[in-house]
Amino acid sequence: MTNNHTLIIGGGIVGTTLALKLAQAKMPVTLIDARPARDKSAWQQVLRRRDARVYALSLASIALLKDVGAWQKIALSGRKADYSQMQVWQLNGMGELLFGDSESIAPELLGSMVEPAVIEHALWQRLSEEDFGDYLTVIAGHKVVGMDWLGAQQGYRVTLDNDTAIDAQLLIGADGRGSFVRKQAGIEIDILDYNQTAICCAIQTAKPHQATARQAMLPTGTLALLPLADITDEDKASPQHWQSIVWTLPRNQALALIEEEERVIADKLAAASNYELGAISQIESIASFPLTAQQAKSYVADNLVLIGDAAHGVHPLAGQGLNLGMLDVQALSEQLMHDFARSGGTLWGSNQTLRTYERLRRPHNSLMMHSFSALNWLFAGSLAQMRPVQQIRSEGMYRVGKIKPLMRLFAKQASGV
Repeated sequence: MTNNHTLIIGGGIVGTTLALKLAQAKMPVTLIDARPARDKSAWQQVLRRRDARVYALSLASIALLKDVGAWQKIALSGRKADYSQMQVWQLNGMGELLFGDSESIAPELLGSMVEPAVIEHALWQRLSEEDFGDYLTVIAGHKVVGMDWLGAQQGYRVTLDNDTAIDAQLLIGADGRGSFVRKQAGIEIDILDYNQTAICCAIQTAKPHQATARQAMLPTGTLALLPLADITDEDKASPQHWQSIVWTLPRNQALALIEEEERVIADKLAAASNYELGAISQIESIASFPLTAQQAKSYVADNLVLIGDAAHGVHPLAGQGLNLGMLDVQALSEQLMHDFARSGGTLWGSNQTLRTYERLRRPHNSLMMHSFSALNWLFAGSLAQMRPVQQIRSEGMYRVGKIKPLMRLFAKQASGV
């Protein structure tokens, strides 16, 4: 092991992207994922199904995926749905915000909706390619069962479930909301429970989505209608009719609805959207998950740093969760390389480096988390339905929608660039 060796625990999108980014810079890195590696046929089986979930990738996230050579594979597969407009409206008021320009001949791209497995497949294809040489080691199908700090000079010794021990100067936790790394490091989290549950599904609508991501702000919570890629020949013959749905409801209401027949759910969903895209002809992959936000009280400890969902999790209201994690990757990789070069190749993952990363990312992530919480409060719940609040909210959305430079600024912020 060299003094700049890095161990990343968690082979999801954020952890894998960081591993590729570091290996690309010729820094030795080991990636551990508890899930067994999939062969070509296993990936084909996964990708054959349409996933109801999508990530709304910002331009910044797309640029990062392009940098590590994964976006090119996603684009080649055609398994993405670009969008050039975002529409936000409330059904019980006059307020509507429309980002982007649908009338230009070549509308500017705001982002792209991509299914999680499609992104993961592209990243794991890159992991297996030879251009990273001796800098990247991947261990799949084994869980981390122990972490021991050996001191600032040596870093961590990590033990796997097959008794393999790995020493690392820098340990990176990219292992999700229930992070084993975070718990073992004794880092506590602040949790905000919204008492809401999101229903997720894929739907085929009568009207095409026209490359527009839509979000209705309802008294019960948000309803997002996000473009899905067309994957079958039948889809491509009549394109842009599949959407990914994230419907936020009070927990009891959501749990009752999920027990209904698919046709009942589809009809209620179309009605809730005020038939924005017409009737729903098909509905697939119905699932639900409780909504919470969380933030680690610290992102760093000696020789250890948290990224992505291990560090923070936000309300899905604006679809920014993965994008925040990708911004973590960009900030951490840049800071590690900058300080390594500045030290003449002697310091890797020093406390100063990690604290700088935390100062760059934690306040921004906190602001985003609380902003999404405030928006959720502003539109959902009993207080939000009081007439003065409704009037202020409607007038505010109406006024903001008329200020074109401000709308362009919001669109730029959403793109992450």
